[in-house]
Amino acid sequence: MIDLAIAASSEYGPTVACRAFGVSRATFYRHRDPQPPEDSEMDRHPRRLSKEEEQIVLDTLNSEEYMDDSVPEVYADLLDQGTYLCSQRTMYRILEANKAVRERRDQRRHPEYTKPELLACAPNQVWSWDITKLKGPQKWSHFHLYVIMDIYSRCVVGWMVASRESASLAERLIMETCEKQGITKEQLTIHADRGTSMRSKLVAQLMADLGITKTHSRPHTSNDNPYSEAQFKTLKYHYTFPKSFGCIEDAQVYLRGFFEWYNHVHKHSGIGYLTPQSLHSGQAQTIREERCSVLAQAYKKHPERFVKGRPQPPRIPTAAWINKPAEDAA
Repeated sequence: MIDLAIAASSEYGPTVACRAFGVSRATFYRHRDPQPPEDSEMDRHPRRLSKEEEQIVLDTLNSEEYMDDSVPEVYADLLDQGTYLCSQRTMYRILEANKAVRERRDQRRHPEYTKPELLACAPNQVWSWDITKLKGPQKWSHFHLYVIMDIYSRCVVGWMVASRESASLAERLIMETCEKQGITKEQLTIHADRGTSMRSKLVAQLMADLGITKTHSRPHTSNDNPYSEAQFKTLKYHYTFPKSFGCIEDAQVYLRGFFEWYNHVHKHSGIGYLTPQSLHSGQAQTIREERCSVLAQAYKKHPERFVKGRPQPPRIPTAAWINKPAEDAA
């Protein structure tokens, strides 16, 4: 009937032909003027990616390397590698067209992340490192502060401020810090969160070459890296910390003074109110003995003032844990 209606429409017009043969006008026009297939090349916008290019984007986003990362993270990491595939919005459009947006977030394979349990009984056994942002002179501008800390002594053994986050800069800082501290193979474990630089192949290869064990925090588990987090809080809540830095040189000058204070002057509550450097360098026991001597003299002079008996200074910690096992925590 639709073919008869189309034939009659040339003489009687579409409205009369449709009424005569009982065909809806929508059906009439759909058959008379068929639209080209949706994926027809003649319908593609000249700025749109080709099918091959879209497949490359989809394969990249769903790859083992990037399946756990958000689109902005993938986009930024590709740029750092000198690669531009398309805009972030186009990445989202391709994922949505392939019903992969939710798959990457909710239905992907979730790997089993091991809870890190690290013990340090002396300096230079376990280091923790992280990167934080410092506000720059203008809105949205910032600098990146890299800090490596010994978890036993709380001593900042290496730091660097840079204009960008980079795996090559992290590699250089770790290598220089290991040389400065005289680290030997199989001596050290370095712990970090799961940032791009922390998980980079460049840093992983360096640690393998130096004989360093590397561990990572579990995703979205901030207390897996407590020492670095606490150190950054001490920095940013210090009364001298500025709201922003005018340039990278200003940041370097301030941080040089801050870390000198933190390591050599600051009495850290977590290590018996010793300075991190005194514990790191092995002077802690001598300092504690001198404190014991002062308290002993005070007790000898006025024992009645010490109702709990002979006073003792805070003890020097014998161990530092990241995630102490439950049986040992009791």
